[in-house]
Amino acid sequence: MKTSVKFMVIYRLKDKYSISEMCRFFNVSRSGYYSYVSRMATPAKDLPLAEKIIECQRKCGRTYGYRRVHIWLERQGIHHNPKTILRVMQKYNLLSAIRRKKYRNYGGYLHRYPNLLNREFTAERPNQKWVTDISYIKTKQGILYLSIIRDLFDNSIVSYKTGTEQNINLVLSTIREAKQKEKVTAELQLHSDQGFQYTSHGYFKLTQEYNITPSMSRRGNPYDNALAENFFSILKTECIYRTKLQTYDDARFLIDEYIHFYNNERIQLKTKLTPLEQRSKYAA
Repeated sequence: MKTSVKFMVIYRLKDKYSISEMCRFFNVSRSGYYSYVSRMATPAKDLPLAEKIIECQRKCGRTYGYRRVHIWLERQGIHHNPKTILRVMQKYNLLSAIRRKKYRNYGGYLHRYPNLLNREFTAERPNQKWVTDISYIKTKQGILYLSIIRDLFDNSIVSYKTGTEQNINLVLSTIREAKQKEKVTAELQLHSDQGFQYTSHGYFKLTQEYNITPSMSRRGNPYDNALAENFFSILKTECIYRTKLQTYDDARFLIDEYIHFYNNERIQLKTKLTPLEQRSKYAA
């Protein structure tokens, strides 16, 4: 019998029999037993913190890692070492999901543009650098395509559109919506990969009409558009992969809910602000 099991038996029978006699019977030391009992009380010390972490994960849909949980707790006036938070999250199975990566295909082109972004994924102000891409969401009804534009100033999703076909109109409608919502100047760069939608003549005409300067990844270099890819990874890991989608409407509902959460509530590790908070701070 393991020593820990002997200690547990002694603990359960402590009200019926002498602890000293049971220690002699099981051939264990009293000091070892009392040390075991003191360790039993340790988990209770973590329960208040664990309960707050549970509250945090419930509000964010269990998408936060320990660093975001640490920021969230500090906002509540609760201060702990990040390593302590990680330990408690591991102990009580409160960790977030593991992200998955996806493979992308690249098509031919009609119009090509220089790589102006050149992996400089920061911007000094809103609407200076946008990245755009398309990904797909699997449902039992079929594939739903999601087109997004992300602002590199605060990583917010400026606009997004969904459709059941991966066509040029999906991309153009995403740009039109962004133009309606945001102030666009000739200094704005819109970076994409070499997908056929972005090399099309329709894309060329619309960016010219809106005075947007296109930028394009080099062929076979997905890291050139890593920040667009990164958002899809976040979306799928924290939202899409965690449920079985039956219909297009199910997927659209989840996407709407998540992007609202992402823009307005999800804490960014680098700034410790949500995208909306960072954008509002700049406007002030």
